[in-house]
Amino acid sequence: MRADDGEYETYSAVVGDVAAPTVFENRPTYRLLHAELAGQSPTLRFSLGHYFDSVDVGEAAAHEFAVAYRDGQVAPGVRAAITDPCDLGQRRANLAISTLTIRRDVDTGNRSFLLHWRDPRKVGHAGGMYQVVPVGIFQPSGYAEWNTGNDFSLWRNMIREFSEELCGADEDHGSEQAPIGYESWEFASKLTEGLDDGSVEAYCLGLGVDPLSFATDLLTAVIIDGPVFDELFGEIVADNDEGRVLELQPFTSERVEQVIAEHPIQAAGAAALRLAIADLP
Repeated sequence: MRADDGEYETYSAVVGDVAAPTVFENRPTYRLLHAELAGQSPTLRFSLGHYFDSVDVGEAAAHEFAVAYRDGQVAPGVRAAITDPCDLGQRRANLAISTLTIRRDVDTGNRSFLLHWRDPRKVGHAGGMYQVVPVGIFQPSGYAEWNTGNDFSLWRNMIREFSEELCGADEDHGSEQAPIGYESWEFASKLTEGLDDGSVEAYCLGLGVDPLSFATDLLTAVIIDGPVFDELFGEIVADNDEGRVLELQPFTSERVEQVIAEHPIQAAGAAALRLAIADLP
């Protein structure tokens, strides 16, 4: 209920009034309509949406689950209405790209990875939990119409998140004044050149839906050779706009399982880590 005894119509309206995190804006997104990754021709199909579209459904469903767990009974609501969270026809779904970043030592072949702690004071989703890094909603960089086409690229979205979450760059790339020039942006071109010469490798590990909040994540991994990694991220920002980046740690089966056992990790992060340790060459 609102202070004037009226009812809130959406979850996002409640959060905006009562406990808005640092970043909580209903920006345009690419809404996921269809996904087929298992065949010979992997396909993702999108339309346009807004950030609050999935927040209003998923976070409300998460709170309903908490109430049902506490009270021991399930009341009619959002969660009961969505019989299959993987059916994109039943709910609006934004796609988060969750990327496991791995540094590869070119001399020894040893690998290490990064984790991110999400500060509940700064984020509207999964506060207090750990996640792979970087992670970002697949969306245009700004409101200007030219961004819709210019930014419609999974890789370009990942580049922006690398810049923001690991380098501490501002989310404002000036794209309200002009489209981002990814080819002339030195950071972006260095990462993209790495894909061509093999010093950077990008993998799609799968697609999943969080069982609690219905958050939908494309699970990816990016392996970067040490010299390129150190050049791009030599001064990784420990504190960023969404939390804290932990130091590099060994990418081994033992360490991955230890991290998952000892830390509250988002479902997408745990899945990405386990798929990567099992499947990456």
